[in-house]
Amino acid sequence: MIRSLRGMNDILPPDNVRFEYFLETATAIARRYGFSYVETPLLEETTLFKRSVGESSDIVGKEMYQFIDKGENDVCLRPEGTAGVVRAFVQNKLDRAGGIHRYFYHGPMFRYERPQKGRLREFHQFGCESFGVDSVYEDVTIITMIADILTALGISFRLKINSLGDQHCMPQYREMLVGFLDKHEEHICEDCARRKATNPIRVLDCKNDKCQILYQEAPKLMDNLCEACESDFATLKQLLDEGGIAYEVDTHLVRGLDYYSKTAFEFVSDEIGAQSAVAGGGRYDRLVEFLDGRATPAVGFAIGIERLLELIKMPEALRHGYYMGAMDAESLPQIMQLARDKRTGDTVVVEYAPKGLKAHLKGADRINARYCVVIGENERNEGKVWIKDLETKTESVIPADQL
Repeated sequence: MIRSLRGMNDILPPDNVRFEYFLETATAIARRYGFSYVETPLLEETTLFKRSVGESSDIVGKEMYQFIDKGENDVCLRPEGTAGVVRAFVQNKLDRAGGIHRYFYHGPMFRYERPQKGRLREFHQFGCESFGVDSVYEDVTIITMIADILTALGISFRLKINSLGDQHCMPQYREMLVGFLDKHEEHICEDCARRKATNPIRVLDCKNDKCQILYQEAPKLMDNLCEACESDFATLKQLLDEGGIAYEVDTHLVRGLDYYSKTAFEFVSDEIGAQSAVAGGGRYDRLVEFLDGRATPAVGFAIGIERLLELIKMPEALRHGYYMGAMDAESLPQIMQLARDKRTGDTVVVEYAPKGLKAHLKGADRINARYCVVIGENERNEGKVWIKDLETKTESVIPADQL
């Protein structure tokens, strides 16, 4: 028997209902905030992610599905969504059009890592990206949108925030951090030793317990922000306070991607074990420029859909649509015609096998239909249908053309 690849799961009942409900909820909320849908290819040039996500990241260093295609192009399946949206933004010259551009997207991402609960090799993300607003107010709007989505889904969360500084204060802090790492080089893990030479701030995200204990003594970027970044972070906290969104400042929150600057945030849930992050993002004001576009401020986020499926509180399933069936073979053509007409505005499921009334009612119940419509010999001869409202439990026989 051929099986799905490890870490690449099918989305079947009952998860498909939760998956659809998540997308409907998140999409509706994103549209309310003025975001419109975009879609980018699953396959991109590998260079895109090396230049955006960063060669020092685990994603590029260890986890990409990368290969040479038949045209000798170095390509990979997208490991995250932001880089592709930024590439499309630049390629279509939207960076030169000016104004504000807000987009949302959803779809599969791919990372070759060890599959575990909440972490798959093919997983799905819902994300939003906002271009053209150089204001911490937009950061708060993005954070508020995520809070709205999680609240609408009935998911409890904790919000962690940090500031990663900018080109004015980050270089000085990086030097301080490297100096600290040099003094403790014999005590840091192999990954941290590698990151020290490429992107030292990433060591703060190390999952090694010994490293984390050591980094409690490391210099904090929060204590070395420039005046502008410090002011922005103070405003961020004030606006969250005023909006009633609780948060905690986590000075070791750096996210897993190299392109972030200034605001960084993560939403975590204590209900899903070790992989507690369900959403995260931040500001990336220089990424458009890194990908050969005109300097454009930007901020965004992504939600890992599979991680929170189990946490979604589903609304009570309301009966909807029609179940139609025939009690004899001669009545089936009439049922098929009624179904075709009714589908112009309603959901209709047809049972092709002739059955008794009791069996048809069970079939309608099984799909949670609101109405059960049946035609037997008497109804066929009289041009009528038998219909039952399965919510109010009322039934009647009416002319077929009144259905």
